[in-house]
Amino acid sequence: MADKKLRLKVATPAGFKVDKDYDMVIMRCTDGDMGVLPGHESTSVILDYGIMRLFEDGVEHKIAVFGGIGEIDGDTLTILTHSAQWPEDIDRDLAQSDRENAELRLQEKRDDLDIRRDQVLLRRALVQIEVGAHVVANVDKDA
Repeated sequence: MADKKLRLKVATPAGFKVDKDYDMVIMRCTDGDMGVLPGHESTSVILDYGIMRLFEDGVEHKIAVFGGIGEIDGDTLTILTHSAQWPEDIDRDLAQSDRENAELRLQEKRDDLDIRRDQVLLRRALVQIEVGAHVVANVDKDA
């Protein structure tokens, strides 16, 4: 069982961002985080803006995923999303600027649609900032 891997496929309109085997994937769904191991029960989930954590041979990788749907079918997890970014894809200065601008606009009195739009932009910027700062790290398998 230890040799079994989970195939992760992350598809965007521009093509596949990920098509690789991992030991485990933790993804942000609309109702909280969900961990997926090989052999997981088949299901579909709705993804939120968040950080997808990918574990491979004791090493953790992170990728920013901005909504979408996920389908788990045994040893395959397929994600369909509008956008996904590896740390090296993220302009950290732009993400920080987006964060600051969204926070300033949220302090102003405006209509609900503008507030919701700025909340989404703020969440996106915060995800980009965290993933952009990610350094690949070994994870202690015994912990």
